[in-house]
Amino acid sequence: MIIDSSALVAILRAEPGHDRFVRAIANAKRRLIAAPTLLETSMVLAGGWQDEILEPFDAFLRTASVETIAFTADHAAVARHAFLRYGKGRHPAALNFGDCIAYATARLEAMPLLFKGDDFRLTDIEPAI
Repeated sequence: MIIDSSALVAILRAEPGHDRFVRAIANAKRRLIAAPTLLETSMVLAGGWQDEILEPFDAFLRTASVETIAFTADHAAVARHAFLRYGKGRHPAALNFGDCIAYATARLEAMPLLFKGDDFRLTDIEPAI
């Protein structure tokens, strides 16, 4: 499965329902995150000078065996297509920059996407849960 930043933020902040994301990650055969999504998640978590959360975040990724994969020119082309089709101001899904990265990664890896919220449900991406 591909993991979006929204699921990781929910887990690290212990948001309501985060346990189902933890279970999904634990039960997945393979767990991937795109390098830009890793950065995005780190920035969201550490926002407001909350740097101390990055150590538990890194530990979670290691413990869960989440693999970081490169974001290539092919990913960028698919992400651009996702924006043109589902982007904010163009479609009810209103995908933002980070969403388009996760979309492209899921599409090119042909894997379901783990995410929080309803935005991806309005696209053609297969949800992990």
